[in-house]
Amino acid sequence: MPVLGTRFADELPEMGVSWRAAEPPAPELLVLNEPLAVELGLDPGWLRSADGVRFLSGVNLPDGAKPVAQGYAGHQFGGYSPRLGDGRALLLGEIGARDLHLKGSGRTPFARGGDGLAAVGPMMREYLVSESMHALGIPTTRSLAVIGTGKTIVRENLAPGAILVRIAASHLRVGSFQFARASGDVALLRRLAEHAAARHYPGAGPLELLRGVIEAQAELVGRWMLTGFVHGVMNTDNMTISGETIDYGPCAFLDVFDPATVFSSIDEGGRYAYGNQPAIAQWNLARLAESLLPLLDDDQDKAIEKATAELARFRPRYVAVTLDGFRAKLGLGPVGDAVVTALTEDLLALLKAEETDYTSFFRKLAAGEEPEAFSAWAKRWRALEPDTAAMNDVNPVYIPRNHLVEEALADLSALPALLEAVTDPFTERPGRERFAAPAPSGFGVYRTFCGT
Repeated sequence: MPVLGTRFADELPEMGVSWRAAEPPAPELLVLNEPLAVELGLDPGWLRSADGVRFLSGVNLPDGAKPVAQGYAGHQFGGYSPRLGDGRALLLGEIGARDLHLKGSGRTPFARGGDGLAAVGPMMREYLVSESMHALGIPTTRSLAVIGTGKTIVRENLAPGAILVRIAASHLRVGSFQFARASGDVALLRRLAEHAAARHYPGAGPLELLRGVIEAQAELVGRWMLTGFVHGVMNTDNMTISGETIDYGPCAFLDVFDPATVFSSIDEGGRYAYGNQPAIAQWNLARLAESLLPLLDDDQDKAIEKATAELARFRPRYVAVTLDGFRAKLGLGPVGDAVVTALTEDLLALLKAEETDYTSFFRKLAAGEEPEAFSAWAKRWRALEPDTAAMNDVNPVYIPRNHLVEEALADLSALPALLEAVTDPFTERPGRERFAAPAPSGFGVYRTFCGT
């Protein structure tokens, strides 16, 4: 039986509620991430046993475990909610330095309506996309397993129930700090900051903690943009302190390049559109800074001044990450920033105007297959003597393309082949051509749902 740490539960009891997972009627292991299990020091063979599946379901825990439903607040689509929390999730404890967490394990005291359960489809989506993100080198929570519960749940239609077993550096969020600040307990806020710093930014005081999160999120969102990833629900409770991507609800990847792209069915105003992600990240970080003000200086004006100076670091760091990223995507060496910026801006304008598939363009460009509309731009690019072989090290062949994801979720027998492709995204292989192809013309406008 694995040992589960109780660090969060012991150090921050006010930040959660002691709780237990609902026992699934017929738990069944649907998918297990064996390499991740080994990395965590877990025995895949035991995890596949009846006792192991019950452990992964949260009902067969070692002595001394202290599972917790975490509390947090958050701005959801801009509107503040002071009490959100894990309504259908549970922190089982820590394995080494990382959290073992369940999603879809039943209602908790933080539940805001609903049954606290999850369906197989959305949990498999998170498994697939989070493991793809990891393979792409983008900081992310990981998926250890998906457990079928044997229970039918009600959504738009009846659906088989499931639990996602998630691994994270931690589940601390901007919303965690909003929750602590709203309590009015500055001592709690300070303990939370110390806990977060110890886990993610050792030796950092509150100001350095803020700086670390700002830099981590600037790098993260920069990588999202370079890969064409659209998170879909960038609420403050979905922004981690660690800088990992979390909550793969209505997420998707760009097909045709368009900054206005929105996939989430509920984002009618386009708040979380692809092109808005950097600005929203900075807005969320301002909410973190507000929460930390009592720790930054006893004089509020000075605290605000310090926080504002730190927030000003976001944009330059984000620009540097994306500039370096496009330099690599285009195979350019020590070319001046101004040249790379102009070349990139002109390219993105062309991609939008020509309604070009974002992912496949860069691989085709490296192979000398650019469309006629890009010939003048490509002449400028070639004059810079790009390293086309190096481009293939950073531009993926395979991503979880939206039509393929939907196909795999409708027929889970198609999932292993897609998972194999997207977790080895840079290596082009014979027989995988359909995984590299853009969406068919009849696929239409894609919409995703939160999966609650």
